[in-house]
Amino acid sequence: MLNDLAGSFNAASLAIRCVDREGRTGICHFDRFQMKYSSITRAAWLACAGLAVRAHAQVSADTTTGIVPLEPVVVTATRSVQPLDDTLPASTVFDAQDIADSGASDLAGLLALAPGVQITRNGGPGSSAAMFMRGADTTQSLVIIDGMRVDNVGLGYAQLSQLTLDQVDRVEVVSGNVSALYGSSAIGGVVQVFTRDGGNHPAQVSFSAGYGSYHTQTQSFDVNGALDKSGDTTFDLSLSRYKTDGFSALDPNLAYRYPDGSYSVNPGPNGYLNTSESFSLKHRFGADWDAGIRFYNSTGDVSFDQAYGLPTDNHLEQSQVRLATVFVDGRLTDQWTTHLTLGQSTDHETNTLNGAFDSRFDTRTQQLTWQNEYQLAEHHRLMFGYEYMGEQLDSDELSAPERHVNSVFAGYDGTLGRNQFQANVRHDQYSDFGGANSYYLGYGYRITTALKVIASLSDAFRAPSFDDLYYPGYGDAALQPERSHSAELALQYTSDTLGVIRGNLFQTRYSNLIEAVAGPDYLYYAANVGQAKVQGFELSWRGQLGGTDIRMSGTLQNPVDTSNDEDLARRARRFATVSASRSIAGWRIGGDWIVSGARTDTDGTTLGGYGVLGVFGRYDMTRHWYVSVRLENLLDKRYELASGYNTPGRGAYVTLGYQPQ
Repeated sequence: MLNDLAGSFNAASLAIRCVDREGRTGICHFDRFQMKYSSITRAAWLACAGLAVRAHAQVSADTTTGIVPLEPVVVTATRSVQPLDDTLPASTVFDAQDIADSGASDLAGLLALAPGVQITRNGGPGSSAAMFMRGADTTQSLVIIDGMRVDNVGLGYAQLSQLTLDQVDRVEVVSGNVSALYGSSAIGGVVQVFTRDGGNHPAQVSFSAGYGSYHTQTQSFDVNGALDKSGDTTFDLSLSRYKTDGFSALDPNLAYRYPDGSYSVNPGPNGYLNTSESFSLKHRFGADWDAGIRFYNSTGDVSFDQAYGLPTDNHLEQSQVRLATVFVDGRLTDQWTTHLTLGQSTDHETNTLNGAFDSRFDTRTQQLTWQNEYQLAEHHRLMFGYEYMGEQLDSDELSAPERHVNSVFAGYDGTLGRNQFQANVRHDQYSDFGGANSYYLGYGYRITTALKVIASLSDAFRAPSFDDLYYPGYGDAALQPERSHSAELALQYTSDTLGVIRGNLFQTRYSNLIEAVAGPDYLYYAANVGQAKVQGFELSWRGQLGGTDIRMSGTLQNPVDTSNDEDLARRARRFATVSASRSIAGWRIGGDWIVSGARTDTDGTTLGGYGVLGVFGRYDMTRHWYVSVRLENLLDKRYELASGYNTPGRGAYVTLGYQPQ
């Protein structure tokens, strides 16, 4: 097990390959093997909970006297630790440096830089945001934080704009169908977020404050370290605040105009206030056991516009996303590790109109995951487990019974010569509509040490959301899950000089899609009638060129509703991103460019193509103090992500911060 999870152990030199906080592997030299061995075994459990990379990072931070950077690792593609370049599903990693370089204030902004991902917003910061991965709807892609699903069970997707990044250490993105690993909604892919962790060192404090366009104010504070000299108990506490006056979400000129000349939309700016907190506490019990707790909370108040109302209307949405987890990890034998996590995530939303109560939606998800990994032989690993999920919704708008889901899953990944294999199966038994099966079959063949061809077949589903099932005047409790079948063919080239270049041909066919269908009373009701097909080609490159870190990706796709041969809403046929950054003489400079072709919106209008450029610079004034400047939408482009909704113009933002080295 140790060989598979962490590379190799050399008894003479006491050296183990491990992973640092940025997800890079290297050679760690230890003082006492018996004390440090559990940090490697801990990684297997954390892989199940979505924390494996951080566990390995703790090994590096706690015990190394030097590290030789090697390749980054991921856990999302197999639910187990794996070098990024070895994954069969297309995978992307954003480490702490990538997140800082992006300048994004929320998860939606960061994901806009991921291959195959498009983001739409109904206004500015804090407004409703949607994610389309490889043409899949936002309800057909899954978001996980520290191993917990955080989708709103009413809407069926996560509130991306409420998930700020100050508490985040790392984000992994797997593109393509992996429902056999994670269950419902993982059709377009999975986004896994890792919050910050403590290190084996005395308590260290970092903080920052910023100001920018639209009277945007930011503050952040973090303290982390060890609570004892042995480093067995570590913690992290992170706090942040984001406030902006914003801009008018809806363009009044496109809204309805009353006879007296007034518009149906409040022309004033729509502001946003967010406060977020995270806390982690971990303890190592001897050589083979670890346990800990994690907490994350994000509270946001956002002003928004309605298309038909009064110019004096003040709509306010108060949202809170919260999750808490408890985890335990242990080694049963030299080959067998077992891992258990128990957690709960909640999503609260209250809407007011001119200060008076309007509506309330509270959702809760309880989740228990038991995962096991068994090392069959060197380079051959078996993974199996059980998962329980309970979902509840409490609202003044609708009534819904609690839903229970019992799931079993298993997987194998291994290599044999030039051949690489991955097979996963999963069964989810729902208390409302019954059972759903899914699978993933992947194969890779190394033509040379640098060139690999990859092929996969997979089957997935999306369970109906509570709105689909029970919303008054729309829902249908007899709805069945949406289904999809995917195929992918990829070619990947890896080298020390060029980095990683990967091209993916993909196709996903959707059936049983839940759509609004007109009834005899001229009202619209949910029904399993839709069909769609998305075919595309995705090209990505990450590497270095002359000391400059570069990420590039481009997608050509054909997202079509096969029932009417029309393009799926808000999905472009062509889009691309480029990010570049470089460290030189105390400076970190770079930028990103996001371009997209035209899209058809939900109302049938055409949204024009666009290209948005952002640049940044950070200067380390001393070993600890830094100042950073970011210019967004540098060319002041006017564009729309959703019909009638404004986007920010050119903006400048300055941050002063303190960070221990």
